[in-house]
Amino acid sequence: IKRGRLEVDVKLDLHGMRQDEAQRALNGFLRRAQASGAKVAIVVTGKGLSREEGGVLRRVVPMWLQAPALRDVVVSFGEAARHHGGEGALYVRIRRADRVRS
Repeated sequence: IKRGRLEVDVKLDLHGMRQDEAQRALNGFLRRAQASGAKVAIVVTGKGLSREEGGVLRRVVPMWLQAPALRDVVVSFGEAARHHGGEGALYVRIRRADRVRS
């Protein structure tokens, strides 16, 4: 993805959301993206106010993406390229709906 070989299909910006609101938005967004056939998403978390600590969402979104609740949706994820937000955004590869394990 980072090398530009895959197209980004959908984007979610979590700026300004509280954690509970952002988690609900992320879960719903990724499930809708999967249902619509999207393969790659960008999730913008922001970099946070402090470069040392980073933002809250920047720290917790990777944990949410690895959690059992999204295991049937998320194949993998990683930091976005600079032109897509760099360390303030993540690429998320989405599992095809017909490949979801029961």
